[in-house]
Amino acid sequence: MKLRECARLIYGRAGWLVGDVVAEVALFFGSDEGNTEGVAHRIQNRLGADVCDVFDIADATQLEFADYDKIILGIPTWDFGQIQSDWEEFWDDVSEVDFSGKVVAMFGLGDQFGYGDFFLDALGMLHDVVKQRGATMIGYWSTEGYEFDASKAKVEDEDLFVGLGIDEDQQPELTKQRLDEWCQQIHGEFELGTPLLAVDD
Repeated sequence: MKLRECARLIYGRAGWLVGDVVAEVALFFGSDEGNTEGVAHRIQNRLGADVCDVFDIADATQLEFADYDKIILGIPTWDFGQIQSDWEEFWDDVSEVDFSGKVVAMFGLGDQFGYGDFFLDALGMLHDVVKQRGATMIGYWSTEGYEFDASKAKVEDEDLFVGLGIDEDQQPELTKQRLDEWCQQIHGEFELGTPLLAVDD
């Protein structure tokens, strides 16, 4: 049994330990201009700060991944299908993480009109790496309501993305609803016992 699981069993109900010790979920994000970081914290606000720890992948190591069995990964796609710079630097590390026994949900940011041939490509590439390393993937999301020409994040022969797609460039007005619905979805798929929080953001 992991240290965090022991701490949760012993101290969780008493509330003696701070949130970063007892959290069930870890969220790792990479962000250059702040949009992906902002979405990461909006997800944390819905799941609860005591339930979800947030890590900037620029400061993370493989060791943080070992402490959690429920993980959320956030990655934006840059320009013509490029991986965000911090994720690119961490790519060899994440490719070595053993995700066996871990449940992973993912979200990605992209511009479906400006880069419609590469929408959410980085999300698809990261998904393939993590799934190959043994993760159980959840959080797949409908492609309905998006307009794009091609995406490596689209499940072959299905109208699904491998994770939540957010477009803060072209559809920012839909972000809150998408986050509300997706967080409700992964809350159930993670089988979290804590309540989902209502957030007006």
